[in-house]
Amino acid sequence: MKKDLVSFALWNTKDLSAVFTLARRLKNGDLRGSPLLERKSVAMIFEKESLRTRVAFEVGIAQLGGHPIFLQQETIGMATRESVHDIGVVLSRYNELIVARTSRHQTCVQLAESATVPVINAMTDLLHPCQILADIFTLQEAGRFGPAQKLLYIGDGNNVANSLLEIAEKLSFRLVLCCPPGFEPHPQILEQAKAGAVGSVELTRDPAVAVKDADVVYTDVWPQTEAGGSRLAHVFKPYQVNKTLLKEAKKDCLVMHRLPANRGEEITTDVLDGKHSIALTQAENRLHVHKGVIAFLLGAA
Repeated sequence: MKKDLVSFALWNTKDLSAVFTLARRLKNGDLRGSPLLERKSVAMIFEKESLRTRVAFEVGIAQLGGHPIFLQQETIGMATRESVHDIGVVLSRYNELIVARTSRHQTCVQLAESATVPVINAMTDLLHPCQILADIFTLQEAGRFGPAQKLLYIGDGNNVANSLLEIAEKLSFRLVLCCPPGFEPHPQILEQAKAGAVGSVELTRDPAVAVKDADVVYTDVWPQTEAGGSRLAHVFKPYQVNKTLLKEAKKDCLVMHRLPANRGEEITTDVLDGKHSIALTQAENRLHVHKGVIAFLLGAA
């Protein structure tokens, strides 16, 4: 039976551990022999613009011996020119895997339900599982992930926050989310994580309290207004990651950002480029973790 990575809902700790192990072996060059995707192709449906996700998947697929096929919404007309169901069925006839970066999470769900090959969620409006896998992998490499480690996510309760909550149900760590009123994570995902977390999950409003003794401080871009105009600086300014905020975190804390960043908004340039930041390592590890996910879904574990 095929397995997808649309969310972490149907994944267990053993699955996650297998992906991390494969990613580590791939990064270290330990997996040699016949490429997993030799003479095979992977369809990459992208409704949204992308740099790291697209390049990491395309390079990773090529390194595994496969051929990535980049498909934009303007080209295939998903849910306009042709139904999501039909696209999933047809692409399954040509490809070994489908990677989907869709505007609506339900579109990715529909693709997975229709496709007969594994579907990988490369980001939706609700979840960003591949990003979070790379983040956890990066923290494991740094020796900064475990039951005693406090990870503070500060800012908008978006798809990154939601996927952090989902993985908190599978892996043991202290997750604190600090979001302005009205910008909390998805309520159902939050409540489920609080009830089922292996470690602990907490939601708070006060950045100064939330950041105290944090081992890791993670932020992401602020949302735009519905009209697409200026960002909500008046709401989010107290949640900016800057040197003043970091004074309350542990002295050797790590700073994370999924990138791209709006410098001077959710994070200051001196912090993003400073000694605490591991944002570029997160970005690099996307490549290795994407390959680990592909290898796992193809049965390499």
